[in-house]
Amino acid sequence: GMGWLPLGGYVKIAGMIDESMDKEQMDQPAQPWEFRSKPAWQRLIIMLGGVTVNILLAIAIYIGMLWAWGEKYLPVSEVKYGIVVDSTASDMGLRNGDFIVSVDHEEVEDFFKIPAKIILDNARTIQVIRDGKPFEIEIPGGQLSKLLKNQSGEFINVRMPFVIAGFQPGSVAEQAGLRTGDRIIAINDSSTLFFDEFRSRIPAYKNKTIQLGVVRDKDTLSFTMDIPETGLIGAYTNPSSHFVFHEKEYGLLAAIPAGFTRTWKGVGNYLKQLKLLFSPEVKAYESVGGFITIGSIFPSSWDWQAFWSLTAFLSIMLAILNVLPIPALDGGHVMFLFYEMVSGRKPSDKFMEFAQIVGMVLLFGLLIFANGNDIVKLFK
Repeated sequence: GMGWLPLGGYVKIAGMIDESMDKEQMDQPAQPWEFRSKPAWQRLIIMLGGVTVNILLAIAIYIGMLWAWGEKYLPVSEVKYGIVVDSTASDMGLRNGDFIVSVDHEEVEDFFKIPAKIILDNARTIQVIRDGKPFEIEIPGGQLSKLLKNQSGEFINVRMPFVIAGFQPGSVAEQAGLRTGDRIIAINDSSTLFFDEFRSRIPAYKNKTIQLGVVRDKDTLSFTMDIPETGLIGAYTNPSSHFVFHEKEYGLLAAIPAGFTRTWKGVGNYLKQLKLLFSPEVKAYESVGGFITIGSIFPSSWDWQAFWSLTAFLSIMLAILNVLPIPALDGGHVMFLFYEMVSGRKPSDKFMEFAQIVGMVLLFGLLIFANGNDIVKLFK
């Protein structure tokens, strides 16, 4: 079969009780070259081999990514129009137009890492500038659970003006005379300076005629537009045109320590996620997903950078999950090996077989639970 291939999850080791439950081989006398005949410390090295390779793979991928593409991020200082919040973030105390300064009094360099910091660190406070004045938001208890259930995954985003970057074919906006580069500033003389304001107000004008205030070059113009039943005008904006993203390039030598650092942070962040799973007040277990969730994290169009980033993340995830002290996983074997090294007694084959069965039941139970969550989400 495939057991001879050196691939994680497929390798079959002679003389080892694993999920194959090959009792026929285990009933034979132990051979000196078999796994069960080796000293405990050698078996420990073998059992940690897969986890080690997963981590080394993540490091290698991150080194290659940093060398090839560098880092691109949006500094918090460049978010010049403030933030846009959804209902979950609004319940938390944030408001449209707030400027986030820090989370729990710790500054965050990359704006798009703020949501993860709030969730993974179970933040208690957020420091913002509101109406030109410093303001501290105390996050209400139980709010983290709501953030994790947020289906959109983005409870805060950058605020931006509605500067038209292009049109859909046959759009009512283009038919009304709007052009690329126009900035929408009003609906029926009501100030509408930002894209989020336009998007929230325009549905009220379905099947109605409106006057749009627009700035073109240095002139302020007015356009008559009939809003269709869909509430869509067929114009879109380009977020990246409003902000200055910082880019950091790496040579090969500089990419090596940076790759180790990124992997270390990835391990730390995933451990924080596991910690949340066992927090009753957070109820993060309700957000656990299966195959559908895993598939949804891949972008709709092919992107090599996104592909390698997700591959590195999944490699870190597999390393951590595989080292958990659950029978049937490498971590379960490591746990029993430590017991053997400390006590001087090797668990019996019968016990190991039973532990393997228990571990498989637990893993299948988790698999059913995770995919069950996915199915429930589809009907919500």
